[in-house]
Amino acid sequence: MSFANITLLATAFTTALIAGLFYAWSCSVIPGLGKLTDANYLSAMQSMNREILNPVFFMSFMGTLFLLPLTTWLLYNPSAPLRFYLLLGATIAYGIGTFGVTIFGNVPLNNALDAFHLQSASPEALSQQRALFEKPWNQLHAIRTIANAIALILVLLAYIIKQDAAKIE
Repeated sequence: MSFANITLLATAFTTALIAGLFYAWSCSVIPGLGKLTDANYLSAMQSMNREILNPVFFMSFMGTLFLLPLTTWLLYNPSAPLRFYLLLGATIAYGIGTFGVTIFGNVPLNNALDAFHLQSASPEALSQQRALFEKPWNQLHAIRTIANAIALILVLLAYIIKQDAAKIE
């Protein structure tokens, strides 16, 4: 197996890891958190947003951002460009729809929530903070989840496409 094909496999793996994380979050964590009181919801989100910032998460989240364009470049074949365009589409979907939405949407919301002092907040302030956070965060999460699913589908299609020298062995 060539270096380009190993890179494609690693790209599919990291893209799938993030897609699975976002899917699982959408199916279980968001509905479960939605049933909590304002104080418990905000406390849980603060805790999870802090804990996800770890090397295992960054390896897959940032790894995908690095591997997608690298794989796209490695598998470029001017005589058979379909695989390239699938990977380019995946790179754009992930780069803008997953990474961009996370960095410019979810992270600022997470940072604002992290700065909020739960212990000294009134019930009204807790309710207001939740309203400022929950719906926008969940909407952005839905966008990045869909974008990541699209990126994964495109990577998987690129993986199964057999073209001349880019053939998976």
